[in-house]
Amino acid sequence: MNSGQNFFQSLGYKAPTAQSFTSGSGTYTTPVNPPPLYLEVVMVGGGGGGAGGGSGGGTGGTGGNTTFGTTLLAANGATGGANGSVIGGAGGTASLGSGPIGIALSGATGSAPSGLANGAGGGAGVSPLGGAGASGLATGAGGSAVTNSGSGGGGGGGSGTNAPGSGGGAGGYVRAIIPSPAATYAYAVGSAGSAGTAGSGSGAGGAGGSGFIVVFEHYQ
Repeated sequence: MNSGQNFFQSLGYKAPTAQSFTSGSGTYTTPVNPPPLYLEVVMVGGGGGGAGGGSGGGTGGTGGNTTFGTTLLAANGATGGANGSVIGGAGGTASLGSGPIGIALSGATGSAPSGLANGAGGGAGVSPLGGAGASGLATGAGGSAVTNSGSGGGGGGGSGTNAPGSGGGAGGYVRAIIPSPAATYAYAVGSAGSAGTAGSGSGAGGAGGSGFIVVFEHYQ
């Protein structure tokens, strides 16, 4: 038993518990002995992949949507970066359904390269969990985002007249309180946006970060 649990027990309370989900979909079950007074849910959608640089470089993949309670809470996936684009991948949207209180923030947009020829790829959008992929230098690959961060992947670098790729956006973010929880909630964790393939003489993009859900259960 840790010191935090001892503190809550000394006051006659049950210490908060938590369940986290890092991939896939399924059903969250609310504890029953005792039942929590409310749930605190933190979640992020999948980040978009960075685009590959160079002629024929691939567009980064779109991140998947993270949901809790089907439509109760939604942190949607971000768009991947594009090759030779003047803007990066768009951040994912987020929303709260009826009942929960909290915040729902759209993800940060990835950035375009500083120039459309010979240079570093665009930067990735960063989620509140951090972990965005780094930009690829000339001919270098963009970095992949940290798993379960929801951040974007970096754009691949260009070489010569070959344009670098744009960075992927970050997934939407939700932090919400659910009072009087139901017995179960369906959930889905957004997948990571795939990395854009490398074009002629340039670097590939980096993959986005997958989504994440953690549910804190607070007791009386």
